[in-house]
Amino acid sequence: MENIYWISDLEISKNIGLRLRETRLRQNFSQQRLAEDAQISLSTLKSIESGHLGSFDSVLRLLRVLGKLDILQSLMEPEPLTPVESLRLQKLAKSRERKRASKNASSPKKQQIQSEW
Repeated sequence: MENIYWISDLEISKNIGLRLRETRLRQNFSQQRLAEDAQISLSTLKSIESGHLGSFDSVLRLLRVLGKLDILQSLMEPEPLTPVESLRLQKLAKSRERKRASKNASSPKKQQIQSEW
């Protein structure tokens, strides 16, 4: 496969729709049954299979029913922190720690307020 960054968005969408269609057929799903199982309309499924992906929610539903959600696994994993980012976050956390007065600190004497009454 050629570099995905050289392919247009339209071509990527058409390719994804084609792969979803091939997966549906390999798993012996009719369009009607897959649309019902994914809780999307038949017209939405047909549109997706023709390369018009529409809402990401609909594509997620299809991937779930077809057992292909694992292709999104890398998007779910957090990016590892660089050592500099890690150090910056540690310093930030330390600066936000709650500071309390020590028990040995002398407290200022209360000023006596005289009432004029």
